[in-house]
Amino acid sequence: MPTPAPPRDLGAVRTRLAARARELGFSGIGITGIELREDERHLAAWLQAGRHGQMHYMARHGERRSRPEELLPGTVRVISARLDYWPGAARDAHSVLADRSFGYVSRYALGRDYHTLMRKALQQLADFLATLAGPHGHRAYTDSAPVLEKALARNAGLGWIGKHTNLIAREAGSYFFLGEIYTDLALPLDEPASAHCGSCTACMPACPTGAIVAPWQLDARRCISYLTIELPGPIPVELRPALGNRIYGCDDCQLVCPWNRYARTAAHPDFKVRHGLDAPRLSELFAWSAGQFDARMRGSAIYRIGHERWLRNIAVALGNAPGDEEVLGALEARREDPSELVREHVHWALARHGRAQAPHR
Repeated sequence: MPTPAPPRDLGAVRTRLAARARELGFSGIGITGIELREDERHLAAWLQAGRHGQMHYMARHGERRSRPEELLPGTVRVISARLDYWPGAARDAHSVLADRSFGYVSRYALGRDYHTLMRKALQQLADFLATLAGPHGHRAYTDSAPVLEKALARNAGLGWIGKHTNLIAREAGSYFFLGEIYTDLALPLDEPASAHCGSCTACMPACPTGAIVAPWQLDARRCISYLTIELPGPIPVELRPALGNRIYGCDDCQLVCPWNRYARTAAHPDFKVRHGLDAPRLSELFAWSAGQFDARMRGSAIYRIGHERWLRNIAVALGNAPGDEEVLGALEARREDPSELVREHVHWALARHGRAQAPHR
């Protein structure tokens, strides 16, 4: 049990908290206040333009997202924490994208679901803070509440928001997760991070669907991560060819970012590749039954989209793959799939290969 620091010595608390964060696997923490008025205006304009698509929860939570004190009354500081996830041993991302017999899964989702790991580590950090400073009001969040996590992390000095709208750290690139602890302790503030994108716009033309419509402006309705994860219904026909073989998320804007030459390999074993998802064959994935999906994806971030959307995404990728026997056989096997959503995407894919009227095998 650590020796408690004097209640008013919040500078010493901050120092020991940072050391404990490193022990828990975080690559950095920062502390910021709760002023987010400019970011609130940006969010309101984004919502007004309808760029959140069918993510209705973004609008439903309203100003609670940009006003921490309304989410947790009494909050005066936010501790922002960064956790690296880059799977260094994974198959090269560019080589997988180039071979359309494979499916591409965003590198953050190759291992176990980060939510459980990060939530536990954040709670341990919050508990440690309580041993140092005494009982106080606090709560830890990991995608579990309406939080403007990138804006808070920027203000806490962990990085700047790049033109692709992801957070970038000079010493770590952008392959990391963020989590927060809201607290009523007036801990010492860190300086906000300065921006270092300069004149670089590499991320914008790299987006396969043109979702980065201007610097720092993302239209989620065109974003492949939204289309393959958040969108519940059919993927817009006009965007399907641009998805290529991306079946869960997309990393293209990060893959071209020059700051990611400093990306750090994840230290935690939970982020190691599972089930060969770094370079899986599309035809094999498409043959998974609902039971196989459940057994293999439980404990993965992919699990939340369910088997139906998983098949929908793979059907699109198969439509964009070379039309060989393996691909056509996989599609024909699901021509009469029980799911209307899956069937429609299978028929589209078969039509791409000139097999719209081919008889079912």
